[in-house]
Amino acid sequence: MRKNYVLIDFENVHPKNLEILKGHDFEVIVFIGAKQTKIALELAIAMQSFGNNAKYIQIEGNGPNALDFHIAFYIGEISAKNSGCYFHIISKDTGFDPLIKHLKTKKIYVQRKKDISEIPILKISNAVSLPERVRSIIDFLKSRGNSKPRTVKTLSNSISSLFMKKLGDEELTEIVEELIKQKIIVAKGPSVSYNLPV
Repeated sequence: MRKNYVLIDFENVHPKNLEILKGHDFEVIVFIGAKQTKIALELAIAMQSFGNNAKYIQIEGNGPNALDFHIAFYIGEISAKNSGCYFHIISKDTGFDPLIKHLKTKKIYVQRKKDISEIPILKISNAVSLPERVRSIIDFLKSRGNSKPRTVKTLSNSISSLFMKKLGDEELTEIVEELIKQKIIVAKGPSVSYNLPV
């Protein structure tokens, strides 16, 4: 399972739902503007509950995009030490999107969401019905860019990991068959290709 980092742009998002990250292997980093001097008690308590897996970084200096550059720096620093990890930028700032597109070409897994609840792994692990699971898996596959599983077996293993290895073999088979039925994946022997909706 990939290590997941949640990088929160506190200048434009003030999360009130950090508790939904519990039970998953997340490290949470809240980036705070140089002039931001107060944090809500609820956030401080939620962050404290993560122990060593949570920290604050107050940026140095002011200016347009100063906080964004700090987030970009930490993505580079962390990914250099820990290849294969996954970054979830929580921000409403679309200025991150060109950087994210570029990082994906370098096999650095990054996505931006406006709220913590939109993180695909959370949606996936909480999905119960088959349609919910299929939608969640489509979102996951889209986020992988060109690094999607290349075989049915690897895809099944990825789905199993996404659901925290709580699915039985029958449930995994049902999901893969539904993806084939909906023509989201095309299986030719052991190989798999994708027709993901736009």
